[in-house]
Amino acid sequence: MQTRKKCVAMLLAGGQGSRLYSLTKKRAKPAVPFGGKYRIIDFPLSNCINSGIDTVGVLTQYEPLELNAYIGNGAPWDLDVMNGGAYILPPYVRGKTGEWYAGTANAVYQNIQFINRFNPEHILILSGDHIYKMDYEKMLHFHEKNQADATIAVIEVPMEEASRFGIMNTDESGRITEFEEKPANPKSNKASMGIYIFKWKKIKQYLIDDEADPDSEKDFGKNVIPRMLANNENMYAYSFDGYWRDVGTIQSLWEANMELIDGNTALNLESDSFKVYTRNYSNPPHYIAKGASVSKSIIADGCMIEGEVVNSIIHSGVRVCAGAKVHNSIIMDGTTIGKGAVVEKSIIDEECHINDKARIGGPGEITVIGDSVVVEKGATVKEGMMVDPDHLVEASKEDKLCQKTSLESFAQEAKASS
Repeated sequence: MQTRKKCVAMLLAGGQGSRLYSLTKKRAKPAVPFGGKYRIIDFPLSNCINSGIDTVGVLTQYEPLELNAYIGNGAPWDLDVMNGGAYILPPYVRGKTGEWYAGTANAVYQNIQFINRFNPEHILILSGDHIYKMDYEKMLHFHEKNQADATIAVIEVPMEEASRFGIMNTDESGRITEFEEKPANPKSNKASMGIYIFKWKKIKQYLIDDEADPDSEKDFGKNVIPRMLANNENMYAYSFDGYWRDVGTIQSLWEANMELIDGNTALNLESDSFKVYTRNYSNPPHYIAKGASVSKSIIADGCMIEGEVVNSIIHSGVRVCAGAKVHNSIIMDGTTIGKGAVVEKSIIDEECHINDKARIGGPGEITVIGDSVVVEKGATVKEGMMVDPDHLVEASKEDKLCQKTSLESFAQEAKASS
């Protein structure tokens, strides 16, 4: 018999992350590396343990292998406790057939049995693809103080950008009176962060009812929350004023990394009181060779820097060879930048080999190189291009290989497939 939990977290980590293109061809979006040392999912997991929430269900679906292996038993985040912990919850077979998660609400519905094991008073719904530090205990206290059936975290965005978000309109007490999904003429700038706390007994019935509705899209934002509002449930908006970034696009991922270098972010990864934990494998210290040049950059452990690195984030085990130049870029684990190679304003995924005198990117649009790509000696990948995982970029055929892998082409293909 499990001890009753005050709050259980359900972390939605099964998204494909299609707008990250090559970076999520072989991994789920929450497993994408960030900041030289972390993965995106480190942030909500760390927030949970820093907030006193020790039971987290991680709902996986798309390309889950790397994410599952990374989380393991949850030990790096102190989530390996006896009565609780981190639980990987993929879709599973029911009777003779299996059923993919059809939406955010359906994903939680499929795991009602898991939640019932802990008989919680409340459940916390989280997204696995945002960069932020947040004390959920403060939000839970606000939720209980107002005797709310649902509490939704909101962040104020510029009024001119509010039409891009789900907007919560409230009265003077903070009680939600209306929810507008991407309104053309927003009445407020309180944007939903996709972070919810619900009374478990209340939301469980809504999930059951939503599952029975053949016209529902099985989504919290589109279906469950509007239905709760229509039924005049007690719902409040919890205002968050800290650093928060949705890193669901190449541009936003690159910008969030660059903000770490600028040092003007409120994220404060150096804080001892609210740490961001990670599965940090043991590597030797990084090495800066004689004649190398490093300025305004983050260099992770296990790196060997023999060339020039400027305004860049270099993840673990990267080698930048003599004469190579890396500017305004993100280089992920285990990649080698060969002698005399030039990399500018690019995101290069794990285990790539950029051979000698190759040229990647330029000062304009962001260039992306997928996992384990080999760029041959002297080859060029022009700015704004994208190379899929495991491709070979030959010196004599770079234009032919890359002309169909631009961001625009990927967007067109995604639109056509949907």
